Amino acid sequence: AMVLPSGVRERVAAVHGGSELPERLRLYDGWAARYEQDVAALEYRAPHLAAAALAFAFPAPPAGARLLDVACGTGLVARELHGRGFRCLHGVDGSAGMLERARRTELYQELLLCVLGREPLPVPAEHYDAVTVVGALGEGQVPVTVLPELLRVTKPGGFLCLTTRSNPSNLRYKQELEAELCQLEHRGAWHKLLAQEVERWERATSEEESTQGTGYISGVVYLYQKCPIPALEEG
Repeated sequence: AMVLPSGVRERVAAVHGGSELPERLRLYDGWAARYEQDVAALEYRAPHLAAAALAFAFPAPPAGARLLDVACGTGLVARELHGRGFRCLHGVDGSAGMLERARRTELYQELLLCVLGREPLPVPAEHYDAVTVVGALGEGQVPVTVLPELLRVTKPGGFLCLTTRSNPSNLRYKQELEAELCQLEHRGAWHKLLAQEVERWERATSEEESTQGTGYISGVVYLYQKCPIPALEEG
């Protein structure tokens, strides 16, 4: 297996580690300048895969569609979506350093600081035609309890594209996420259009995480559509 450039493994491990949120956001701030070269070294495909899935589902020319990129980071997802004709992009992230990089892409109409899981999205209800959360749904990152908040800001009939990793250290989180996804579907909040497991999601940063010695970890793209009819409140 090709050796990862020096420091990549450590930086990835640090942000996925067990540190408290303020410390982790500080790590992301510090990582912002090297983030894109690091994920390129990891052959990180999630932004490309998520954009492809969303563009596939989208019924109309996407130029006029309003889209929220949650945990937008440096703007990797925006770049992919822009390449597929999406023009009205808003982004939120918990790291000011990442948002500064995203601003430089000039691909976003609006960028807001928001620590998801700690505070609601600074956005009106039923505002977006699509919402993406690519890469941030994972152990020690965005909690699975944010799903209703993502639904709140999505228009009825709108799309939500989410990704998570399937590597060993994220499997417990993935199970919790899928339980929550199913529960919301059961309650009539949305319905599933796609759940696609992808083998070579990104390079593994350790042997333990690698899928059967391939040197890669796998991941999954989920695509949901918010139901047009509001679910009856129980009571």
